[in-house]
Amino acid sequence: MEGVELIDPTDFFNILNQEMTYPMLSDPCYLLLFDVRSLSQYMEDHILTAKLVSKNEFGEFQIPIDSEVETKCNIVVYDETTSDVLNPNSPAIAFASILWDNGSKNPVKVIKGGFQDFSALYPFLRTQEMLYTPQELDNMFIYPVEVLPRFLYVGNHRQSQAGRVNKDLKIKAHVNVSKSRDAAFEGRLEVPGKEDKPVPPLLEILIDDKKDEDLMPHFQNACNFIDSHSAKDGKSVLVFSDLGISRSITVAMAYLMHRKKLSLKQAWQYMKKCKRNMCPNRSFVQQLSLWEEQLFGKKISDLNDVEPY
Repeated sequence: MEGVELIDPTDFFNILNQEMTYPMLSDPCYLLLFDVRSLSQYMEDHILTAKLVSKNEFGEFQIPIDSEVETKCNIVVYDETTSDVLNPNSPAIAFASILWDNGSKNPVKVIKGGFQDFSALYPFLRTQEMLYTPQELDNMFIYPVEVLPRFLYVGNHRQSQAGRVNKDLKIKAHVNVSKSRDAAFEGRLEVPGKEDKPVPPLLEILIDDKKDEDLMPHFQNACNFIDSHSAKDGKSVLVFSDLGISRSITVAMAYLMHRKKLSLKQAWQYMKKCKRNMCPNRSFVQQLSLWEEQLFGKKISDLNDVEPY
């Protein structure tokens, strides 16, 4: 359907959890989220920052007066269960079409599976709060982005220390790609040569974010470590660095190339959808190009295919 697209719950989780200096949710032009379920359902609980859509006396959806749909980067709609963009009976699809016809500059997104699927996967993002002050949005807690659903996350040092991240995302192992060891993880290091020991919950790659640092020798070890923590138990791995935009992103892309057989260009495009402000230093990108050649026996991606800085 023109102007309307379905997005997976994971994609919307990542939309909610983008940040620069402040959470992107604090930018009034970033996201407009609409709940088209009933008033009683909305009052019971809804997704963080969602606005309830009301109907007029004729049963027609009404766009809230302060919506300014033409100024928003992301407009997202959900109902209870919609999973098909061609469903003629879907309230979410119907309202998304109205928003598109009324000036949305980008296709309106509908969460696949609606509130039911999203809240089942991310119950910690349900709320009863209806109004947010600018200060509350500035201080909104942001989770690491989800790279592989329910298995691989990328974040920053602050998020790695947050108990709610480890609990809510069921983090069982961490990959620390930073300059220094982290005292919070003492006693949890990988022990080389101890194959009879349980799989360790921490791998540390002690490296700075500088152009003369060599991260490539650590790619295979990082991939092996992440692979050793199978997703079959429903738990996940968090890769983190100081800011979560360079070293951790590089390791995550190396893993995607290894695990999903993606070229550098494909891994870059995939990660850019997950973490919009990612910014691996140019030396690390060149090392990923060498990693691509090592994995596939030839160079596939031209560095000019990767977004310039």
